[in-house]
Amino acid sequence: MTSNGHATNDSSPSPPPPFKIPPIKFTNLFINGQFVHSLSGKEFETIDPRTGEVIVKISEGRKEDIDVAVQAARHAFDNGPWPRMSGAERARIMMKWADLIEENLEELAALDAIDAGKLFHLVKVLDIPAVASAIRYYAGAADKIHGEVLKASREFHAYTLMEPIGVVGHIIPWNFPSTMFAAKVSPSLAAGCTMVLKPAEQTPLSALFYAHLAKQAGIPDGVLNVVPGFGPTAGAAISSHMDIDKVSFTGSTDVGRAIMHAAASSNLKPVSLELGGKSPLVIFDDADVDKAADLALLGILFNKGEICVASSRVFVQEGIYDEFEKKLVEKAKAWVVGDPFDPKSQQGPQVDKNQFEKILSYIEIGKQEGATLLTGGKRVGNKGYYIEPTIFSNVKEDMRIAQDEIFGPVLALMKFRSIEEAIKGANNSRYGLAAGIVTKNIDTANTVSRSIRAGIVWINCYFAFGNDIPYGGYKQSGFGRDFGLEALHKYLQVKSVVTPIYNSPWL
Repeated sequence: MTSNGHATNDSSPSPPPPFKIPPIKFTNLFINGQFVHSLSGKEFETIDPRTGEVIVKISEGRKEDIDVAVQAARHAFDNGPWPRMSGAERARIMMKWADLIEENLEELAALDAIDAGKLFHLVKVLDIPAVASAIRYYAGAADKIHGEVLKASREFHAYTLMEPIGVVGHIIPWNFPSTMFAAKVSPSLAAGCTMVLKPAEQTPLSALFYAHLAKQAGIPDGVLNVVPGFGPTAGAAISSHMDIDKVSFTGSTDVGRAIMHAAASSNLKPVSLELGGKSPLVIFDDADVDKAADLALLGILFNKGEICVASSRVFVQEGIYDEFEKKLVEKAKAWVVGDPFDPKSQQGPQVDKNQFEKILSYIEIGKQEGATLLTGGKRVGNKGYYIEPTIFSNVKEDMRIAQDEIFGPVLALMKFRSIEEAIKGANNSRYGLAAGIVTKNIDTANTVSRSIRAGIVWINCYFAFGNDIPYGGYKQSGFGRDFGLEALHKYLQVKSVVTPIYNSPWL
C-alpha cells in the first residue's frame, strides 16, 4: 500500500484479516418452501470480486422454473392462508423472521461481502440491520390496512376495500442485495401478496438465505419463492408471465423499458420501476468547504459508486470552487481501497469484471472528451476488480461522463455562478432520481429543492434514507416508490363496494 492509502498498481490490496467466511449453504432454487434443482439441471457461477474466482455454482432458473414458482405462488394466493390471515398474524410471523435475520447477521453480511464486494463491517452495521428494520416496519403496517366509508351523493352506502394485488414478480439488482430484497418483499408480504423474486445473477447468495429463514419463521410454502437466473431468461419470464399480477423492478433504464414492454404485451400487469440516476450535488458559496468535500466524496465513493443515487455530478459555486477542488482531491487520495473484510478499507472491489471494465472505459472516454483527470483513473492491484477514486474537472454538461450513469467511483466536477445556472445544470439530465444541496441559506435551499426534478432531495446531508421516507424517481429514473407507506399501497388495489339505501332519514 502507498502512503496515501491506495494500493499501487503492481500490488494487490492488503490481505483480509483472519475472518473465516462461512460455507455456502444454499445454492438451489427456493420454490414452494423447498430448495430444488432447476428443471434443466443448468448451473452458473457466482464470482468473488476480490479475486475473480468462483465462489460456488448456483442452480440456474429459466422460464420453466419461473412457471413452477408462479404456479406455487398462485396456489398460495388463491387457496393458501397468507392473504386470509389477519394483518396481526402476518405481522407476528414477519417479526419472527426479522429476529432470525438478526440472529444470523454476521453470516448474511459475509455473503453480501464475498458476493458483491461490499464492506463487511458496514454491511454488519447498516445493510442487515436495515433488512430486519424494514420487515418490522411493514409488519407494523400489516394490521392497519383499511379503506374508507364514502359519502355518496345518491341513495347508496359505499365504502372501499384495500385488497392485495395478487402474485408479484420482484427483480432486484446486485448493488444492495439485502436492502433491495427487503424493500420489495416486506411491503408485499404485509399487503398479503405472494411472490416470485429473481435476485441478480451476480449476487444470489443472501436472497436464498433469507428464503430459508422465512420458512423457519413460518411464512407458508409458496408465499415467497426465490429463483436465481439471468435477465433475458428468468427475468423476461417474470415480466411476460400471464399469471403474475404486478412486477417491481430496480435496475437499469434500458431493462426497465423492456420489462414495461413485456408487461404491456402480456396481461397488462402494472409495473413499478426504480431505474438509473445521474444525481447532482449542488454546493453554494456559503457552505463549509471541508464538510461539503466530505459529503461529496461520500456521495460518490460509498459502496464504490455502485449506487443509483450517487452524487456523480458535483456543481460548486465559483467563490469556493478552487478551495473545494483542492480539498476534494486530497481526501480522495487518502481514501483506502482494499479487501472488503479488512476493517480499514473504505472501498471494496466493483461487483464483477463487466462493471469493472465499463467503469475503466468511461474513464478513458472522459479523457478523450477533454475533461481533466485530477486523481485516480486506474485499477488498484493486479487481482480483483478494484478501481481508484476518480475525479474529473473541466467537465462540460454534454460530455458522456456528465450524462451517462457510470455506476462506479467516478465524479464529474463543474463550476457555476448563479442559482439559476445551478438549477439548469442540475436538471440537465434524462434522470431524476436524487439530488443534494449544501447551503446555509434557507431561501436558497427552498428554491433549489423545489426546482430540481428529482424524487428525493437531501439538504446538507446525503443518503438520508429511512423506512418511512418514500424513494423513487422522476423522468427516466422510473416511477413508483419504495419505502414509506407508498410502497405498501403499490401492492394493494382499491375496490369500491356500493349498496342501495332504502328509506334512510339521511344520505
